[in-house]
Amino acid sequence: MKTTTALIRRNIKLFFKDKGLFFTSLITPLILLVLYTTFLGNVYRDSFLLSVPEFMQNEVSDIIDGCVGGQLVSSLLAVSCITVAFCSNMLMVQDKVSGAYNDISVTPVKHTRVAISYYAATFLVTLIINLVALVAGLIYIAAIGWYLTVSDVLFLILDILLAVLFGTALSSLIGFFLSSQGQISAVGSIVSSCYGFICGAYMPISQFSEGLQTVISFLPGTYATSLFRNHAMGGALDALTEKGIPVDAITELRNVVDCNIYFLDTKVSIGAMFAVITLTIAVIMTAYVLINKLKGGKARAK
Repeated sequence: MKTTTALIRRNIKLFFKDKGLFFTSLITPLILLVLYTTFLGNVYRDSFLLSVPEFMQNEVSDIIDGCVGGQLVSSLLAVSCITVAFCSNMLMVQDKVSGAYNDISVTPVKHTRVAISYYAATFLVTLIINLVALVAGLIYIAAIGWYLTVSDVLFLILDILLAVLFGTALSSLIGFFLSSQGQISAVGSIVSSCYGFICGAYMPISQFSEGLQTVISFLPGTYATSLFRNHAMGGALDALTEKGIPVDAITELRNVVDCNIYFLDTKVSIGAMFAVITLTIAVIMTAYVLINKLKGGKARAK
């Protein structure tokens, strides 16, 4: 245990020592927040206003702003929990390039412990950065329209925890097969540019074709995004209901913004979403540990 802890500390120190890598990871979600508010804020607002009778639009203007803020922040967190994990996990590949990984491998330390140390360090770094992003997002929501409850904020923290675990597991498994800085940079670029679309962060899944919606419903990232949506927007949507907006209209609005997700025409409950993410993390983590254990066995055989 002491060895694993020492390796985790070593990996975290090296990450923060690399100022370029640290600031890139930290600034990325903040830049996304600025871009989202600049380019998507009005688009989201207009789409919400279409669901509200014209004579009520002025009355619920502040609540609409709260919905927009919730959608923007949920999109930001859904993407950054994954993309930042890939950025933070560059250390594992850098160690392969520098030869540090081989130096560690020839010691009596088991490969599984080395793997867990990389995972834990990446998880902690990514969690810290995304909690900072959450604080920035909450400040933004408070400035334009606060309708969150204490439980909503706590659930958002839980969502971040699970999404970071998922992102770290995914980046660790993929990073295991990479051996150069160029490869991890290429993978990071692909993930950064594509993940937001396939998880529904940039464009609601409800706007895709039925076939693509069916395919995306099999991806765990879809449910992570929906969890963020529900907990960031739930209070504002409930406030619209209290203002007299018909329940059917609110249900349709929840469908449009992916608060409601359907798997083969069956609505997925919040509990089922948590279960999907948790199971996915367990499966990927098991695969990650097993391939490292297998590699360790082959190394000892040699």
